[in-house]
Amino acid sequence: MSASAETPAIRLRGVSKSFGEKKVLIGLDLEVRKGESLVLLGQSGIGKSVLLKHVIGLLKPDSGTVELYGKNLWAVPSRERDELRRKFGMSFQEGALFDSMSVGENIAFPLTRHTKKSKQEIADRVAECLDLVRLPGIEEKRPSELSGGMKRRVGFARAIALQPENLLFVVKVIEEMRKRLKPAAITITHDLKVAFAIADRVGLLSDGKIYVEMAPKEFEQSKDPRVAAFVTGNSELAPPEAEPERRTGTGREEKAREAHV
Repeated sequence: MSASAETPAIRLRGVSKSFGEKKVLIGLDLEVRKGESLVLLGQSGIGKSVLLKHVIGLLKPDSGTVELYGKNLWAVPSRERDELRRKFGMSFQEGALFDSMSVGENIAFPLTRHTKKSKQEIADRVAECLDLVRLPGIEEKRPSELSGGMKRRVGFARAIALQPENLLFVVKVIEEMRKRLKPAAITITHDLKVAFAIADRVGLLSDGKIYVEMAPKEFEQSKDPRVAAFVTGNSELAPPEAEPERRTGTGREEKAREAHV
């Protein structure tokens, strides 16, 4: 039986992760629903990529749970865990393409590994994905022949090749694709203009947790010292003991979220 439509696509509960003596995530909670776009911000090295690797199952938490569509990722059989992982696509800066492969081979890579599609079916899907990112007919080109923007689009095409229900990004999301696919999306970017343009919610990762989580306009105008420091680019963040102005948006938004739980 499929999970309820009201069940969050992604839910992290009390997730902690350390590498040696370094504590990266400390009791982190996070929810993203299908069709929702969450942008995560934070200083370099704060743990944003570590968080994403937990969502996609590349890292196992030291404590806490990672739930995908209501299922604990690390409590289900390995075969079911692999099925859950296949629901996710991940697109990296500059596409993270294989230089030794053509564009078509790059996009086909997850299809050849995870499906039993015929060569023609794979070729058709590759062409479809390239059409979606408005780069038709470049299957034979090499990554070295592409601009940075084109590489990102090809990386996106590869991310959606398996028709994942959720997308995890570290670069600008193509908003048109989001409208068509309606995934649950988590984006990491240092570009605030991009963040405010594509986010339903903006979260600031600090001290191993989601320090605040707000609507883009609220985040941009926040008087919270740590948020304001990030928005203005001030390298001196507010002291750790500073309390966040607002953790989950307005009371109205919180009520609306509770109504869908």
